[in-house]
This record gives sequence, C-alpha cells and structure tokens, in this order.
Amino acid sequence: MVDFARRHLLLTFAFSLLAIAVQEASAENWADRMFPVREHDFRTVGRGTKCEYLFELENTYEEDIHIASVRTSCGCTTPSVTKSTLKSREKGAIVAKFNTNTFIGQKAATITVVFDQPFYAETQLKISGFIRTDITFDPPEVAFGEIPPGEAGEREVVITHRGNKDWQITDVRSHCTDLLVRLNPPERTPGMVKYRMIVRTKDSMPEGDIRERLTLVSNDRDFPTTEMSISGRIRPMLSVSPTSVSLGTATAGDVVQKRLVVRGEEPFEITDVVCADDRFEFDIAGGSKKLHFVTMRFNADQADSKVGQEIRIETDLPGDKATTCIVTGSIGAPN
Repeated sequence: MVDFARRHLLLTFAFSLLAIAVQEASAENWADRMFPVREHDFRTVGRGTKCEYLFELENTYEEDIHIASVRTSCGCTTPSVTKSTLKSREKGAIVAKFNTNTFIGQKAATITVVFDQPFYAETQLKISGFIRTDITFDPPEVAFGEIPPGEAGEREVVITHRGNKDWQITDVRSHCTDLLVRLNPPERTPGMVKYRMIVRTKDSMPEGDIRERLTLVSNDRDFPTTEMSISGRIRPMLSVSPTSVSLGTATAGDVVQKRLVVRGEEPFEITDVVCADDRFEFDIAGGSKKLHFVTMRFNADQADSKVGQEIRIETDLPGDKATTCIVTGSIGAPN
C-alpha cells in the first residue's frame, strides 16, 4: 500500500512538471508568434550613422497584452517600446537603436522582451552589425520628415571617407523603386574623399511611414558595401482619428457611443461605413468637405464576450479611397 501511494505521488509530481513545461512552452510560443521578424542585421554602417530598426508586433489574441520590460545584452543597442499595452488587434513595435556614436567594429545584442499579461512570457530579438570608423554621413540619415501626398521630397547628404584618396563609390542600391539617387563628382583631398548625394522620393511613394535604406557599393575590397537609413512619412490622403477605439467594459443592454473624426487632403463625401458586426450603427452627414464627424453606437447585448472589429470608412475620393480603425472592448453582465 505504501509503494502504491509513493508511485501515485511520483506520477502526480511527474504530470505536474509536464504541465508546467507545456505551459511555459505555450507561453513562449504565444509571444513569439506576434513578431513576424525577430532578427535584424544592420550590416556595415558608418560611424555616427543613425540606425534604428522596428520589430513590429501585433496582438492577435482576445486578451490585452502588456510588455513589462525590455533589456539588452550589450550597450551597443538601446531598446524601447512604442506602446506597452496592446489591445486585441492593436500593433506596436520594439525599437532597437544601434549606438554607432559610442561603439565600433562588429557588434551584436540580444533584446529580451518580457510580457506579464495575459501571462508571463519572454521573447528574444537579435541585432547585429559592423560599425566602421572611416566613413561618416552628414546628416546621419536621410530624414524626409512629413511629405504631403502626391509630392516629392529631396535631401542632400555629404559622405566623407578618410584614409584612402582613391576610394570610390561605384553604385548606390535600394529595394525601394520610389527613390531616386544622384551622386555629384567626388571632391578629393589628401587622405579624404567627399561625395554629395541627392536623394529624392518619387510622387508615387506609398502613403505611410518610410523605413528604407541605401546600400553604397565601393571599390573597398575589405568593406565593399555600407548602409544608410532613410526615414520619413507620406501623409495619407485620408485619415481617421482615433485609429484605435476602446469601448471599455460595457454592460449588457447598454449603448456605447463614440465619435470618429475623418480628415482628407481635399473635400470628399463619405459613401459608406462598413462593419461586419451588426451591433454597430453609424450616423454620417452628407456633403463634400475636408472634415467629417461620424457618430458610432455599439449596442451591447451578450454578456461575458469580447469585441474586436475593423471599421472601414469608404469615400468618393479617387480610387475609392478608404480608411480604417479598430474597435475593441468587452461586455459584462448587468449588476
């Protein structure tokens, strides 16, 4: 009888350990799955060059997630969080800044992202790159700022190489087809070469954030390529505010009302507001104007349920331009 009890106790303990292991693996997996990319190589960059990479994540779960902290294994990289709490279907990012002003040579870091909601998990992000000291950029990145839709932006960058007067840029490459680059003839002095590079966006550049990079190809056999970042934003022709709406916790039977502000670069008319959930109702005013107010009402019915919907606002702008926002919330039982 004692042996049976002991055997039962051991089996119970073993199953408990297995359950804990499965839970830990599940916790790790749910966090990892929110990141489409978890590694980035800056490749070869110049001293003082601005280098940032956004590890984007999306909360694909019904529960809110909360990022408790981020830490790095090396001072060559500084991590930060764009938004620590993400509701269902909300997006955020972990920003990895490569500290090219204070570090040189080959560097690598692991960024650990710690989640404490809905339950504990950790995700690791990898950063690497080589910081060379003989090339500098002024300014440290091609920063376009905000550009109105349909317009082009232009910036000049001075590229300086020290140590070899015969150094030469043979090509400039980019994966973005909406960028134009022009290099002026090099200015050579003893031990130094300077290039003035003009970078221009085409008017076909898509709306939204610009996060691109240029690859300079040179005759340097040891370091044939050097990277430079490009940032900016093409202002949308149409936008809605807020882009993420929280209904909070509504009581079954309540009606929750919110207001959406829709702006355009030119006068427009709202033709329809589309939502897959028929508990939502919308009031829109007619007429063509640059600013519209949309009243949104949510009729809470079923208790103990979650709400997560995309609202699509359609207009008569060219190309049937539309804009979207995300609505989240929950419904509780009445008191």
